[in-house]
Amino acid sequence: MSSAPDLEIGVDVPWITSWSEEPQLGVSPCPSVDGKLAIAQRNEPGAGEPVYARHHLFRQRKAVREMRCPMCGEPTGDDDRWCHTAQRTNAGALRERGFGWALPADMPEAQPLLDCGALPPLHRACAEAVLAGPAHLGAPNGELHRFPKAWIVVPIWVEARPPNPSLKSVGVVSFLQVVGVESDGSPG
Repeated sequence: MSSAPDLEIGVDVPWITSWSEEPQLGVSPCPSVDGKLAIAQRNEPGAGEPVYARHHLFRQRKAVREMRCPMCGEPTGDDDRWCHTAQRTNAGALRERGFGWALPADMPEAQPLLDCGALPPLHRACAEAVLAGPAHLGAPNGELHRFPKAWIVVPIWVEARPPNPSLKSVGVVSFLQVVGVESDGSPG
């Protein structure tokens, strides 16, 4: 039960925000990453208090995979995808950061990219609400970028260490990063 009944998910609290009663549960196969091992988390949006600085891991991965708006949780359409956290970069810079394995081998170093990090694109109306809303909704640079028609999803892997030191550590997905592929140096 929510102890914050006057907060509405999708208006006051982004859909991908974790709540205080949604603890991490360990590691298990997850449908958000095609059954690969991922960090699991209880899924009870609205339970407790919102933890604005923390994305819910399953909802974040689902939002990236299904191009759902991180604010309202509804799917975005090809003509209504906007980013407010995006940073312009290129394939060479991503390769330097160690993400070369996620890019097509034949992608030129100078290929313009729009790195949105862990936040998938929002609907324009949701993005404008975020930009006009309180700081906890997160509008770091205050600039909207149209999200390109093509993108790459990059799993961010972490090492899961079992409690028994004699067992081997395994790589698991924590969250997904989304990178838009710009066609001519400008989004869209």
